[in-house]
Amino acid sequence: MQVRRDVRLADLTTLAVGGPIDRLIEVEETAELVAAVRDADGAGRPLLLLGGGSNVVAPDAGWPGDVVAVRTRGIARSGGVIEVQAGEPWDDVVAFTVAQQLAGIEALAGIPGSTGATPVQNVGAYGQEVAQTITAVQVYDRAEKAVCTLTPAECGFAYRDSRLKREPGRFVVLAVTFALDESADSRPVGYAELAGRLGIEVGETAPLDDVRSAVIELRRGKGMVLDPADPDSRSAGSFFTNPVVPAAHAVEGCPSWPAGDGKVKLSAAWLVQHAGFGRGTRDGLVGTSSRHSLALTTEPGATAAELLAFADRVVVAVEEQFGVSLDREPTAV
Repeated sequence: MQVRRDVRLADLTTLAVGGPIDRLIEVEETAELVAAVRDADGAGRPLLLLGGGSNVVAPDAGWPGDVVAVRTRGIARSGGVIEVQAGEPWDDVVAFTVAQQLAGIEALAGIPGSTGATPVQNVGAYGQEVAQTITAVQVYDRAEKAVCTLTPAECGFAYRDSRLKREPGRFVVLAVTFALDESADSRPVGYAELAGRLGIEVGETAPLDDVRSAVIELRRGKGMVLDPADPDSRSAGSFFTNPVVPAAHAVEGCPSWPAGDGKVKLSAAWLVQHAGFGRGTRDGLVGTSSRHSLALTTEPGATAAELLAFADRVVVAVEEQFGVSLDREPTAV
């Protein structure tokens, strides 16, 4: 394990905000990860875990304890099942499955961050979410001080949510197991925008590589593929989740999709834009992306306080105009 003291959280997060770190510990093996967590807990030092740093609004004051950067690597395949170490970059995993002709996560291409974060947020996009393929999550339980494996039921997956997210700080993800289809073609495409880009009907399939390429093109067009040369990618992706409301509370004109139990999912992007925060709305060094109103971006020198204040203004405006509450997707530490 390497320990450094010359790093800022801004250097480790895609939003590039956050102050100095007391101790940065980079781990490359699962045993090192568990040991680093146990050491911090045993010494009573505050602990912050970071993978790709793509879903975090880090504090301006920095972190007065240990930041553990998870850099563990490894993908083991057995038939249609893969076990992925928590530190594997997520898009590399998607690329691996496409190359290996394994279907099930091809529509999740281009999403930044590490594999260990995917079950926490139940990461999803373009009609797929990881809960559809995860069969096990190996974790270190800080409450029980033991390594254990959680089943999907024990993970409590919901829309962009899980038990791991609802019990923050308790579970450290070590590895994730996915059950995929051994196929050169995708699972049925369930998202109209993606189907249109592929030239197929919703519910049809397409070659895996075509699906991955189409998703990356769509994401890049919205500034949601990390690129140092693209200021719109200096974000945490979608900053708000699509709100799920009773069908009777649907907003006139707002795109919506059935969400079960008499509910619908509303387009958060539409709500944000029609509440007065369209693409390119800026307030100082923060604001909405010039290509997607749902992504909040920062400029060099921006602070977490500025970003969160802007986000709060968006939430208040949507609530006042449409009576709908927006929830943040990134974690504000």
